[in-house]
Amino acid sequence: MQLDNNRRLNRQDYKTLSLAALGGALEFYDFIIFVFFAAVIGDLFFPSTMPDWLRQVQTFGIFAAGYLARPLGGIVMAHFGDLVGRKRMFSLSILLMALPTLAIGLLPTYSSIGIAAPLLLLLMRLLQGAAIGGEVPGAWVFVAEHVPRKRIGFACGTLTAGLTAGILLGSLVATLINTLLPASSILHGGWRIPFFLGGIFGLIALYLRRWLQETPIFLEMKAHKALSQSLPLKSVLADHKKEVVVSMLMTWLLSAGIVVVILMTPTYLQKQLGIPAALTLQANSMATIALLFGCIVAGWTVDRIGSSKTFIIGSLFMGVCSGSFYYLVAQDNSLLKPMYTLVGFSIGVVGAVPYVMVRAFPSALRFTGISFSYNVSYAIFGGLTPIFVTLIMHLTPMAPAYYVLALAGIGLGLGIYLNRDLNSESAVDARLADSISGG
Repeated sequence: MQLDNNRRLNRQDYKTLSLAALGGALEFYDFIIFVFFAAVIGDLFFPSTMPDWLRQVQTFGIFAAGYLARPLGGIVMAHFGDLVGRKRMFSLSILLMALPTLAIGLLPTYSSIGIAAPLLLLLMRLLQGAAIGGEVPGAWVFVAEHVPRKRIGFACGTLTAGLTAGILLGSLVATLINTLLPASSILHGGWRIPFFLGGIFGLIALYLRRWLQETPIFLEMKAHKALSQSLPLKSVLADHKKEVVVSMLMTWLLSAGIVVVILMTPTYLQKQLGIPAALTLQANSMATIALLFGCIVAGWTVDRIGSSKTFIIGSLFMGVCSGSFYYLVAQDNSLLKPMYTLVGFSIGVVGAVPYVMVRAFPSALRFTGISFSYNVSYAIFGGLTPIFVTLIMHLTPMAPAYYVLALAGIGLGLGIYLNRDLNSESAVDARLADSISGG
């Protein structure tokens, strides 16, 4: 099977990309909607006699359990994705997310079944974590193996934007429910609504994904009996250590950039600078929307100038924008919305991250290589970043700025490295030629 790598995206490509992005957005919504209702969930799923701070710690502990389950779920699904097909695991991941989300909306509370309530909640979060661990790498691999080679960056950037849209959707739904319903109504059942919505929409997305086709590259490998003959993870760790390290650093850039700028900064602005919550949330929504466009632009750019130049230019831009944002807004709050929007757009350089990852591993090991690198790195840096930044904030209020500047330095270093090693055009073209011919 010879693929026309110079053609434009066709109708089938756009259909594949749209369904993948939609499913990814809904999965991210399902995964993070929990955090928007953590206070209510803590009140309902733990004893009323328990100190409030301890309820919240245990509630966020259950939320964090989803991150800990990501590596195991991702590696298991990637293993079968490399051996039996991308599409099957791509569908399984959304089913594994939709059902636990729906179940959370149906769970009885502590007052009804006692200690079984938080234990069941924990089980559902573990299943959600396993699902998201397979969804993100699976989605990147799926779209990258469908589209022409010279459109991989745009496809991955657009898909990453779709995943980020799930965070925005969760924020909007939470805001809407808290606006329309009084606190008493939310406590007596209103909190279940976003979980019902997530589960139902997830099942709809699963139904729509049945129209997707297996990737041409996997079908070609299967026809040529070129699938991995050994345990995929064993081969990845034995033969692709360099690619794993680069992919883990890339994931650090992606996860920590979004965690600090999009998830942590609203609280920082309120606590450190005294900016009203309503204003910070409005600005945060603008920054998240700008991030979506930034991901797409980064993907479009990497197709045209390569990953090295994209990360060098993009990281410098991110460093300048983030440093300016945290410094200037501290001096003049009127700059909040335009500067937050600009820094949100600059973080969009992370939209080029999956481009490097899908092109780093041979096709027979691609799903496993990406899944292992991404999920292990995300579990470490996604979980430790908030703690680290909070600790540094006790020393300087500019801690978020310094952390993002450090990330920009990592991105710059990766860009320079890619220019002379991992992403040399001849090496990449050889890998892609292997993929098309059966790997």
